[in-house]
Amino acid sequence: MMKRIFLAATVAIFAAGSAFAEDTCESKAVGKDGKALAGAAKTSFMKKCKADACAPKAVSADGKPLAGAAKNSFMKKCEVGA
Repeated sequence: MMKRIFLAATVAIFAAGSAFAEDTCESKAVGKDGKALAGAAKTSFMKKCKADACAPKAVSADGKPLAGAAKNSFMKKCEVGA
C-alpha cells in the first residue's frame, strides 16, 4: 500500500514539474515595461530561451559535449519538446 502511495506521489510531482518547466520561457517573455512581448521580439526571445534550456543537456553518454551533426540533431529535438 505504501509503495502505491509513494509511486502516485512521485508521478504527481514529476507531472507538475513538467507542466511548470514547459511554460517557463513563455512566462519569462516580458519586456522591460512589464508587458508581455509580442511579434518578432517574442519569437526571438522564445528561440533563445529554448536554446539556452537545451544547451547544457547536449552531452554524450560518456559526458562529453556533443558537436556537429549530433549536437544539431539533439538541439532540434530538444527545442521542439521545450
